[in-house]
Amino acid sequence: MDVVMFEAQRQGRLSFYMVSAGEEGIAVGSAAALTPDDVVFAQYREAGVFQQRGFTLKNFMSQLFANCNDHGRGRNMPVHYGQNYPRTHTISSPLATQIPQAAGAAYALKIQDLQNPNQSPRIVACYFGEGAASEGDFHAALNIAATRSCPVVFLCRNNGFAISTPTLEQYRGDGIASRGVGYGIDTVRVDGNDVFAVYEAMKEARERALSDGGRPVLIEAMSYRVSHHSTSDDSFAYRARVEVEDWKRRDNPIIRLRKWLENKGLWNEDLEKETRDSLRKAVLKEFADAEREKKPPLREAFTDVYEEITEEAQEQMKELKRILETYPDEYDLRPYQDGIKGLD
Repeated sequence: MDVVMFEAQRQGRLSFYMVSAGEEGIAVGSAAALTPDDVVFAQYREAGVFQQRGFTLKNFMSQLFANCNDHGRGRNMPVHYGQNYPRTHTISSPLATQIPQAAGAAYALKIQDLQNPNQSPRIVACYFGEGAASEGDFHAALNIAATRSCPVVFLCRNNGFAISTPTLEQYRGDGIASRGVGYGIDTVRVDGNDVFAVYEAMKEARERALSDGGRPVLIEAMSYRVSHHSTSDDSFAYRARVEVEDWKRRDNPIIRLRKWLENKGLWNEDLEKETRDSLRKAVLKEFADAEREKKPPLREAFTDVYEEITEEAQEQMKELKRILETYPDEYDLRPYQDGIKGLD
């Protein structure tokens, strides 16, 4: 999916995309240790978390193309996925805002579970990069979680770069793990390119987060961002191409898992080719279907802010309809469900 959608952006078929190359082990390994009732706050390189929690290719493509099947009704930029259940909050662009939100959500779960002892125990899992850990929100969130004993697991993907800034220029301390210790939080550093190690770390962290009435845990997963930061970035402007190629060869989480499976007699070249071919066909089919789908009704731009559309918003809808009717040649409404009728 990452390969196809990156190229689609280069072709101008969608506006933006971010790939997860080199960090797949962190997303899939950690999500495999969660339950459907656990709550997730992700950043923007967690496609594997969504996939592991039931997000389908149709869900991905609908969001990327902002069509009528998108859970967010076409209101967000690409790669900002979200779903109601398993509860995975919609990704937002501002860096680190999800970290204090996760601490607050964990505190809410703690209160709810105390009021309802029959409720299955739940945690919040919060994902972010080491660049986001430079934001003030990170420190506020860890302090809140520690002092309120919130059942939350903070998972930091330390992939070596915050956009174009390498870790050497981000901090002088011992990574992100040392910060958790400073806040009195159980902390572990794990090889993020080992999917089994990440799974075990998250499994243990989840158990600890639920113990003693709730407590936060910080995981620092060490990895390397093989890809550009996004389709808006050219990473070879600030790092050597040979460095990236070296990481691809020697520490790719997918290659490591494949070699392990082959050594166990569970995988081979034929299975590899068959799986890749079938997945590529599935991705291209959903890609084509999503690209042809209608956009959500224009009315959806005004809904869901308040329970009832306010008088002010109704006036804005009328004004939008007037403009569209006055300048029909300037706005192509054919891609939208209901066209201009939805504004009535």
